[in-house]
Amino acid sequence: MFKNEMPRYEILSEDAMATLDRGWRRIVSELGIEFLLPEAVELLRDAGQIVEEENRVRFDPEWILEQVAKAPSQFELLARNPANTATIGGDHMVFAPVYGCPFIRQGDVRRDAKMADFENLVRLAQAFPELDSPGGTICEPEDRPLDSRHLDMVYALQTLSDKPYMGSVTSGPNAVDTISMGEILFGGAEAIERAPVSISLINVNSPLRYDDRMLGAMFEYVKRGQAVIITPFLLMGAMSPVSLPATLVQQMAEALAGIALAQTIRPGAPVVFGSFLSNTDMQSGSPSFGTPESGIGVLCTGQIARRFGLPWRGGGALNASQVVDAQAAYESLMTFLPTFLAGTNFVMHSAGWLEGGLVSCYEKFIVDIELLRQLKHEFTPLEIDEASLAFDAHLEVGAGGHFLGAAHTLERFRECFYRPLLSSTENFDRWQRNGSRDTTERAGEIWRKTLEEYEQPAIDPAIDEQLREFVTRRRTELGD
Repeated sequence: MFKNEMPRYEILSEDAMATLDRGWRRIVSELGIEFLLPEAVELLRDAGQIVEEENRVRFDPEWILEQVAKAPSQFELLARNPANTATIGGDHMVFAPVYGCPFIRQGDVRRDAKMADFENLVRLAQAFPELDSPGGTICEPEDRPLDSRHLDMVYALQTLSDKPYMGSVTSGPNAVDTISMGEILFGGAEAIERAPVSISLINVNSPLRYDDRMLGAMFEYVKRGQAVIITPFLLMGAMSPVSLPATLVQQMAEALAGIALAQTIRPGAPVVFGSFLSNTDMQSGSPSFGTPESGIGVLCTGQIARRFGLPWRGGGALNASQVVDAQAAYESLMTFLPTFLAGTNFVMHSAGWLEGGLVSCYEKFIVDIELLRQLKHEFTPLEIDEASLAFDAHLEVGAGGHFLGAAHTLERFRECFYRPLLSSTENFDRWQRNGSRDTTERAGEIWRKTLEEYEQPAIDPAIDEQLREFVTRRRTELGD
């Protein structure tokens, strides 16, 4: 697991922070937030907040801060392989792949996602140590029934990987199924109460509204001590104003209100301050990703979340390109680099994102793993000591010589520099003799070879049987 010990890149002045602070306070107290679940509204009413028009709640900002202060600044997210248990918060960065895509790109083919794709992407996430989690809905398998596909997806996450996974959030009952399967995998209700075994994405229906389905899932997870990532869904110009400061203020209001609700449900519940912030193309109306605005948003969000003492989520390898090309790479880096500069604690969409999040792409998955490997290398502090100064090498070579055959070089040449997974460093003639393969073609070879060599992590057969029986029973019940 990667620990980012580099200094944080913070761009907001104290005056700017104070202005943003006044902004979110005004939104929650004067405009309020809508909660489309009666249980949430009643809980907030009982806590002394003002309820208007059945589901709109106006908050005392100081009360929100009192609740937010109850959230842990850091927590453990358990994996069935203890070696893969993740720490969320502090200097730790946890990386998970793309999430929520209805389509798949494989080479030149774009098609509907299938369950076989979901399983393959979980296998790839398990195989690459650069990823700490297989995530959750890596793609939406359209060949499984909508009402029960969450069972197949959670089962795949639990059995094809032994890293921490994300739960289903499309309804309260789906969250209950995820929790029940977590109990089977980890040894009962008490085991999952001690520390969360799943982390789940609760999206705000921005602007200023939480819908009943997300709230239903949030209540179930929080009541059982499972971690949630409370994330405003903000595309400037559509779900928020075109001003970045206005969007940051809206993000703070929505996220902090949701986190306060979570702490009211269960004080001390593990939560993550989430950010999904980009802009709309004002010419086409389409979402844009990998833009300078989204990168600035990541940097600002990190500074804001740290001010509240909260672990946070943001960034990733986001882009709007339709294919794996230069645009896909440079836009992804435009968001990925600020993700590291800001020290993001939980990074979704770290591998495989294409076409504005509509597509999970096999080849892009490998491109992003290469980016992730390089960034981790670049953000590892440089060790400087007498040995690294290599004075003996200078004594050996002297003036005007070369270091290719020096003892210092021969001792270290295998590991002295970053060695790429995907990039080609061949000269032109050799590259041509080897088939003139471009990045996408090489990436295709890598993911296919990785799947061929994949080994499923061992699982207790009795536990696997219990999980299968649960999935079969619940599928039948949902069908009925």
